[in-house]
Amino acid sequence: MAGRAAVPEVIWARPERTGRGPKPAYSRADIAAAAVRLADAEGLDAVSMRRVAAELGCGTMSLYNYVPRKEDLYELMVDAVSGEHELWEPSGDWRSDMRRVAHQTRALMHRHPWLPRLMSPVYGFSPNVLRYLEHCLACLDPFDAPYGTKMELIAMLNGVVTTYVANELATAERTRSLPWSQEQEAAARIAYLGRRLASGAYPRLAASFAEDAGPIDLEAVFTRMLERVLDGFA
Repeated sequence: MAGRAAVPEVIWARPERTGRGPKPAYSRADIAAAAVRLADAEGLDAVSMRRVAAELGCGTMSLYNYVPRKEDLYELMVDAVSGEHELWEPSGDWRSDMRRVAHQTRALMHRHPWLPRLMSPVYGFSPNVLRYLEHCLACLDPFDAPYGTKMELIAMLNGVVTTYVANELATAERTRSLPWSQEQEAAARIAYLGRRLASGAYPRLAASFAEDAGPIDLEAVFTRMLERVLDGFA
């Protein structure tokens, strides 16, 4: 006989703890904070129901009374750090406000390097995320466009920031694993690239590098990326 189909359930639509009994010993905020501490210290792969339960000082099975699935635990984590977004009174300049949102999101992801891995629409409608989205839409009030276009702008801005930060974090992680300094690594690669470009096999690349041979300003690159996204909508 076929098994009964599971019923989709949103963690925010259920009580903080199922069943009867005394007042719950832990809140969702307590559980999220413990999971975030673990992820910040050891990475997302270190976060398990067992480890979070140990962090709280309870049994693993007890934790399931509060958080039925690991996916729910991830959703609590995303919501908790989303609460760190500063929500200000919109300035009336939607481009300036969305730049500020993007820079704030980038800083948030650097504080919590595991966050880009969990950036998904699946976790996009928790209480703090909804407040963040409402704030972004308020910042976009002066932008004369349908709400669907505004939501696309927010999603695209979040997408490019997430991708940019993921690359920054991956580069930093690789550098930390090397037995030599970042400067030595860069020097070796530049020397190799110089030899390849001098061969004449890549004239367009050679011209490109000759045009701007200075060090890459990552902050300027990030700013140009934001402006091009905003230009596309403006």
